[in-house]
Amino acid sequence: MTGYQRILAVPGMAPLLGVSFLVRTAVTASVMALTMYVVLGLDLGYAAAGGLAATLTTGLALGGPLLGRMIDRRGLRAVLLVTVVAQVVFWLCVPALPYGALLGAAFAAGLLMVPAQPVTRQAMTAMTTAEQRRAAFALESVQGELAYMVGPAVVILSSTKVSPDVVAWGLGATIMIGGIGLFLLDPPLLADAGTEAGGGSNGTTARPARREWLGTGMIAVLTMAFGTAMLLSGVDIAIVATLEEVGQVSWAAMVVAVLGVTSVVGGLVYGASSRSMPTWLLLGLLGLVTIPGGFAGDWPWLCVAVVGTGFLAAPTLSAVTGAMIRLAPAGVRGEATGLQSSAQSAGFALGSPIVGLAMDVSVPAAGFAAAGLSGLAAALTGFLLSRRCPSPRPPTSARRESARKGKNHTQ
Repeated sequence: MTGYQRILAVPGMAPLLGVSFLVRTAVTASVMALTMYVVLGLDLGYAAAGGLAATLTTGLALGGPLLGRMIDRRGLRAVLLVTVVAQVVFWLCVPALPYGALLGAAFAAGLLMVPAQPVTRQAMTAMTTAEQRRAAFALESVQGELAYMVGPAVVILSSTKVSPDVVAWGLGATIMIGGIGLFLLDPPLLADAGTEAGGGSNGTTARPARREWLGTGMIAVLTMAFGTAMLLSGVDIAIVATLEEVGQVSWAAMVVAVLGVTSVVGGLVYGASSRSMPTWLLLGLLGLVTIPGGFAGDWPWLCVAVVGTGFLAAPTLSAVTGAMIRLAPAGVRGEATGLQSSAQSAGFALGSPIVGLAMDVSVPAAGFAAAGLSGLAAALTGFLLSRRCPSPRPPTSARRESARKGKNHTQ
């Protein structure tokens, strides 16, 4: 654990992880909060709740790269100011809006969600050395797993004790507090000048053309990010469906808890390891170990079956982040991390309905097969695209500087 201690000892790292965890927990819980509000507050059905959740998720997916580009151009604090105000207005107005207006407002709120996840990834990259980043990204993945475990559960518990209106206001207040915390911390998003190509302070580094970095290799990484999220989203619904068929749906929380805990353990083990594996291989193994979950007949065996999935989940997410950071030049890292977040949001949004369709036309056990095969397909695609990926080209400004030096050398 010495590697983790060194990372947490980096000035500003512990406060960053604490504040970003607060925001990510609230953001993770936002879909559940809106679902509970529609069902309990507006007395509408789950189809209406699902439509609202899909609208918010669509906004999140589209807003990631847009906010990332704004961070690259304008700096972090300008973006935080806009997004925090937008979230405060949205969550304050939720109880006063009819369903139709809520759909449009949720889409706008998704577009302008406080970008805690991509900001954390950028800041951790800037605050650590290349040798420390595997452990740093493992901590970031573990943080995401903990936020997923805590956020929705707190919202569900709170909705049974107080009104959905109060839950919405509380969630908005949490996002506001976390966003203000990030604003005050203002973590560095770029390393010191000279350690990054074209480096500078936040938002001032040279920005290469999109065609120079959004190539085959980056598309491979985004594909694997999408496939990982789709697999994990599909596993969640497959767990519920499998236990419902045998009359044990009340034990779904226990199985999901095992999945989350093993993911945290797997992430910590991966980050502490000195050996790395290709991202496509980790995702392929994740897909393979997920498929046998369909053979579990009751909740104890399902707990055993999801251990492999959980143990490889956080390492795969961590490897995806590491691959993206290696391919993204410093000047576009905000947009690149935003694209990764968008790919994962799209995967989480599509995983449940696609796996659900597979179970509807077959049996609940097919859910695990569909989730695992989606991961295998993304891994294979990532592998094939990675093989076609040429060596990364330096940013335009760096190439010009190199050519200039070469010319001076020959004179």
